[in-house]
Amino acid sequence: MKVSIERSALLKAMGRAQGVVERRTTIPILSNVLIEAEGAEIAFRATDLDIEVLDRTPAMVERAGATTVGAHTLHEIVRKLPDGAMVELQDDGTAGRLEVRAGRSQFSLATLPKEDFPVMASSEYSCSFTCPAPVLRRLFDKAKFAISTEETRYYLNGVYMHVAESPEGRRLRCVATDGHRLARIDAEVPAGAEAAPGVIVPRKTVGELRKLLDDDEAEIAVSVSETKIRFATPEVSLTSKVIDGSFPDYTRVIPQGNTKRLEVDAAEFASAVDRVSTVSSEKSRAVKLSLDEDRLTLSVNAPDSGAATEELAVAYGDEPLDIGFNAKYLQEIASQIDRENAVFMFNSMNDPTLVREGDDESAVYVVMPMRV
Repeated sequence: MKVSIERSALLKAMGRAQGVVERRTTIPILSNVLIEAEGAEIAFRATDLDIEVLDRTPAMVERAGATTVGAHTLHEIVRKLPDGAMVELQDDGTAGRLEVRAGRSQFSLATLPKEDFPVMASSEYSCSFTCPAPVLRRLFDKAKFAISTEETRYYLNGVYMHVAESPEGRRLRCVATDGHRLARIDAEVPAGAEAAPGVIVPRKTVGELRKLLDDDEAEIAVSVSETKIRFATPEVSLTSKVIDGSFPDYTRVIPQGNTKRLEVDAAEFASAVDRVSTVSSEKSRAVKLSLDEDRLTLSVNAPDSGAATEELAVAYGDEPLDIGFNAKYLQEIASQIDRENAVFMFNSMNDPTLVREGDDESAVYVVMPMRV
């Protein structure tokens, strides 16, 4: 194999590959990226046996061939090369080495046989549709902060993507929860997606998918089966196993009868929570919201480190209410809000609170209160 490729194209491909590859693995070949050169393009394939990414990039192929090389090492080399450099990759297939040249720099990297590289079995997808990148980006970006990190409840370690019924009709919906907070984001159902099975997309896959969704003009081809999901553009495809488990009935924890309405500037609120929580204890991170007519007082009282209060002018016309929350949860929800105002719907100091972006019903957040 002998190919020449522009540094920026190689860096982009290797960035995606090394994101999938596990740094610590007992199977050496899984630390490697499979490089295949043929025709006028070079393909980079990486996997951790649960996720596989395949990236095709135009290149000058002098001699077709394939090999595997350490993904993190090659990525670091390419990252440190100067902008605009042409990188030559050469492997004669017998020496067990990949020669990497760029300008006056030369590297010789150990390779492993391409035959040992595991390729994810192709599967039949029961449903395929295309969706604009900005729509998928919004669905997953706004939901992912609520993904659980508890390994015991593994079925919460991802984003549940499914087609759901709503007052506005059927919607493509992403939901994530960790039991303390919940995010439910809706979008119009793309043509062909109506029959898609509900799947739980793992946290790592959600992170890697984000790299495919930066181009606002891109149309993402989505293929779904009961066990796998694939997101693809003409250049890149990301295939992942889905979490084998049942996502709980999240609709039961979304409060319907909360009537006390608070409207507040989302950015102002997030900054105020951030300031007062500076003195909160690391363990509880508790902040108290005291609501009175058109006034919100945020307060923290930590016997070990001190106390803080801050007042905000808000729109609130119900009876006074004191309620406590984890400051981190409030900040994370406030940071999701694209509109100027966040709307909080309360019931009592012990009941879950509903948060919306203004009057937009397509993004709904729920946060559990805590004792303060």
